[in-house]
Amino acid sequence: MRSHISPTKIESDRSKQFRLCPTIDSLGPENMSDYLNKYQKSDRKTILMRIWATTAVLVSSWLISGAIGSEPINATSVLVENVILSPAPTNTKQITVSKTEFGLKRVDAKGNVTILQTTKVPLQEGNAYGWRIKLKDYQGEVKWREVLHLPKPPVTWGTDNGEDFSISADGTTSVTRRTQSAPDGVIENFWTIAPGDPLGKHKIEVYINDRLIGTFEFELIPVK
Repeated sequence: MRSHISPTKIESDRSKQFRLCPTIDSLGPENMSDYLNKYQKSDRKTILMRIWATTAVLVSSWLISGAIGSEPINATSVLVENVILSPAPTNTKQITVSKTEFGLKRVDAKGNVTILQTTKVPLQEGNAYGWRIKLKDYQGEVKWREVLHLPKPPVTWGTDNGEDFSISADGTTSVTRRTQSAPDGVIENFWTIAPGDPLGKHKIEVYINDRLIGTFEFELIPVK
């Protein structure tokens, strides 16, 4: 660590140095010659030595105070520059996943949604499958992105009106973006099987702020 001398202490030390030779200090250049002529030769030498010593002390004091005083100014300039150049992060809260679920969507008589966890989804029209992710100690809105990979293009793609939704050129991958209220830290999404949906292996990836927080691999299988 480095200790910095405060401006108040610098001024105090300087004033003490100024009082080393008060009589000579009070003389102007026009009176210095008359003053020296009043004293003997030996006294002149002593006086000249005092003048030289006082001048040296003053110059040293100014150099030291200038050097010391410049350091806090430079440090402040660097600090201000760093503050300006370093953008403030928009969200410093670290997202932590405490639980993930994937499977078939089930809704009870009271409207409560549960997930029957499985990686085998029967290809039956009306069946709904999807994921649910619990974020640890998180409340508020969450912006997430879901990428759904299919083995081949379905006959149709369908989403709710106004959904931020896009499809790849080959028709096998969809991207859904949504801002979802998560007062209890839970986010989720489900898909309903429609005629023409393909059998085979599927994969869903879920991102928050371009960070992958969940991957679900599953398979749509024929109904027995």
